[in-house]
Amino acid sequence: MHFLPAERRKILGTNLKVLLVSFCVVIIDQLSKLFVKGFSIPVLKLNFSGIHTGQRIPIVDGLFSITFVENPGIAFGINFGSNFKILISLFTLAASVGLLIYLLKNREKSFNFRLSLALILGGAAGNLIDRIFYGVFYGYAPLLYGKVVDFLDFRMFNLFIFNRTFGNYVFNFADVSVTAGVILLLYVFNKQKAAVKNIDTNVENILAEKEGSN
Repeated sequence: MHFLPAERRKILGTNLKVLLVSFCVVIIDQLSKLFVKGFSIPVLKLNFSGIHTGQRIPIVDGLFSITFVENPGIAFGINFGSNFKILISLFTLAASVGLLIYLLKNREKSFNFRLSLALILGGAAGNLIDRIFYGVFYGYAPLLYGKVVDFLDFRMFNLFIFNRTFGNYVFNFADVSVTAGVILLLYVFNKQKAAVKNIDTNVENILAEKEGSN
């Protein structure tokens, strides 16, 4: 690394930082899910039962609880049915690989832009591990057919439409990371749009001044 120019070393360093963010998101997400669902490592004589499916542990009465549910669909407990399961898993896999390649190839983009993608990548990878491996690890489904572990239960409001209740969402840290990444990405785009608009305005003012002087 010392043989690289200083600017290149700086870019490589910041790129490793954002990928470290993705790695940390995956670790936090998976550890939290293992403590909720439970795990067993016979070789190390470790056995943690976790909590039962559907069990609810109130944290903030009426607003936030730890509730263990398994979601075969996408983020925030949204489920489109078992027929879409393999498609969701394959799409998430392709999107995660695409994001990783994009991050590696676009090292000179702004830090906030790459951080937003790193948050999205970490969240997508966290839930992808559930979908690919949990069915096999816990013995209930083949590869790519696992269910995502959700447990952060927020009950903001109750809206009943078309035989479905909206306002109650159960999700996980991976979902939080994806949402934070999308919000940051929108902020970056909006900031860039404002900068371009400001440049256009300055150019127009300069041209107007030149025309006035003539």
